[in-house]
Amino acid sequence: MKPLLDKVLALILIILFFPLILITALLVYIKIGKPIFFKQLRPGLKEKLFIIYKFRTMSNEMDKNGILLSDDKRLKGIGKFIRKTSLDELPQLFNVLKGEMSFIGPRPLLVEYLVLYNEKQKTRHHTKPGISGWAQVNGRNAISWEEKFNYDVWYVENQSFLLDMKILWMTFFKVLKRSGVSSATFVTMEKFKGSKNDK
Repeated sequence: MKPLLDKVLALILIILFFPLILITALLVYIKIGKPIFFKQLRPGLKEKLFIIYKFRTMSNEMDKNGILLSDDKRLKGIGKFIRKTSLDELPQLFNVLKGEMSFIGPRPLLVEYLVLYNEKQKTRHHTKPGISGWAQVNGRNAISWEEKFNYDVWYVENQSFLLDMKILWMTFFKVLKRSGVSSATFVTMEKFKGSKNDK
């Protein structure tokens, strides 16, 4: 029933939040510029690639050598507000409607990480990726990669309707508190460079 419930709820939320989606898109266009959406290939269920949609929150500012400035210098103003309030995640409702994502599941990460996962971490792709997940409500970007993957694997092994409802409820309060958006050392999250444990 989960795929059907996901699609029905995604359609309802797209309709309800359509004015908010339009306002956010307009703010991004005026304050940050084109393109409005950030689009990137991500691995989903069984590592099948799909294009994830987000509102763009960073500018394309470069230094005098034509190199993009660091994330903290490009994430400011309205972009920082959109990121902190998780409004940048709204376009992923269309990913859910298309059946590429679920509301709850391990977050879809970069394609380049696929070759870095150990066997245990690879099991995070045994279910659809989610807009929110067990790792997100237990620290999001403020916890280490090892902790994040442990939460993802635990979710895959213990997923249930009641657990999904718990995560949705916890997500609501996390968004209100705007907690865990940044890591301790980076404005978002430092890149994953491989696990210390091969198993």
